[in-house]
Amino acid sequence: MTEIRHNPVAPTRAQWLASGGEIDAHRHDDHQIVYAARGVLAVTTDKGSWITPGTRAIWVPAGTVHAHRAYGELELHLVGLPATDNPLELETPTVLAVGPLLRELIIAYTRTPGGQGSERDRLRAVLLDQLRAAPQQPLHVPTPTEPLLRTVCALLHADPGDRRTLADLGREVGASDRTLSRLFRRDLGMTFPQWRTQLRLHHALVLLANGTPVTAVAHQCGWSSASAFIDVFRRAFGHTPGTYPARRTAD
Repeated sequence: MTEIRHNPVAPTRAQWLASGGEIDAHRHDDHQIVYAARGVLAVTTDKGSWITPGTRAIWVPAGTVHAHRAYGELELHLVGLPATDNPLELETPTVLAVGPLLRELIIAYTRTPGGQGSERDRLRAVLLDQLRAAPQQPLHVPTPTEPLLRTVCALLHADPGDRRTLADLGREVGASDRTLSRLFRRDLGMTFPQWRTQLRLHHALVLLANGTPVTAVAHQCGWSSASAFIDVFRRAFGHTPGTYPARRTAD
């Protein structure tokens, strides 16, 4: 069994990761805020995957074993907070909306790590205030524990554009759609359509980060049309997928 790295102190810093770059599984004794100012970041734990564009950050609680993967050239910003300092009172990884002010605060704070003094203390205090006010977003693809669900979810992970109904998938794995629907709610805390939408959005962000055109993304992720995809994407992320490449390269 691979030993999990233990880095007691969660770092506060800015760094670059090439597309496809990874930070292997590790844990901290501190909380950490993880934000990608460019590119798309996936954070994975044994509970599932969280993925963020430039309008979202991920709260990683102290002690959580997690790994990172970059899609597109990634400008990564990490903010470490002591385990005793939990402004969000969250004990599980959570996606947070990042507005323009919070974005600039995170970038400024991580580009001058380790400093002391009243100016940095004030910057940190405003950053924490903005975090407390940041809306939480349900952008999470949970990993099932039920064997039947693992099989169904593996089929869709392999092809997020698969449009089969739950009944169709049930026939392949030998279970009724009613049974699978009940398992989705009990094991993952969401319906099958909700889970599949999260998976498709996750995959769409990866494709967009790699420069895939919007229409092709919509098709590959199983939406009936580009307009249907754009509508779901806008409601989830607050902007259209057509603007996303510009966000990746903006200063």
